[in-house]
Amino acid sequence: MDDILIVFDLDGTLIDTSHDLLDSLNFCLSTIDLEPVEYGQLSVLVGQGAKAMLTRAFDIRSKSVSDSELNEFFELFVSHYGKNMPGKSRAYDGLDEALERLQIDGVRFAICTNKHESLARLLMEKLGMSDQFVALTGGNSFSFRKPDGRHILETIKLANGKPDRTIMIGDSINDIAAAKDAGIPSIGVPFGFSDVPIADLKPDGIISHYDELTYQLIIELLNK
Repeated sequence: MDDILIVFDLDGTLIDTSHDLLDSLNFCLSTIDLEPVEYGQLSVLVGQGAKAMLTRAFDIRSKSVSDSELNEFFELFVSHYGKNMPGKSRAYDGLDEALERLQIDGVRFAICTNKHESLARLLMEKLGMSDQFVALTGGNSFSFRKPDGRHILETIKLANGKPDRTIMIGDSINDIAAAKDAGIPSIGVPFGFSDVPIADLKPDGIISHYDELTYQLIIELLNK
């Protein structure tokens, strides 16, 4: 059996979580009578976990919060988000079929996300997808996280993979930068939450739909 591992980002790459993240974020803002954040602003908020998303949303609304207040809002966000999973969150088109195809070729899959690990695990369980991934690490799994390449390398280690047989797939600068830092090839997807065109981040490859994620493409990138 082949020993290729694909490490996926979660939000904006595997799963479109945009509406549920926005709902929980705006729920938090509503508790202190702040105007909701619009969908079009989500790309500049997502990517570093819930606390960073809350902080950026407060900045947009020119609201200062203390560390203790931020922690309280984080707990409120986690509670609301967890209770409403999976909500409207769904796998991107073609993902299920791509995973099935690649599994036939012996490819294995892992998740490396800056989302809180417990929330990531709960989401994948609610979507019935947990069994398809041999490892999952979140933004709080280690003392470092993407764009630090060690986050990916530790995920590979947990999956019993090899860095020289691994590819990272993601939608943002954190994913592409972490892959470069880890010394592994990356594939960028343009349908996620990046606030800049994915091509500007210079991944080793780009797919616009999971129909394009083929075994041949993976082999080509690994052999570059």
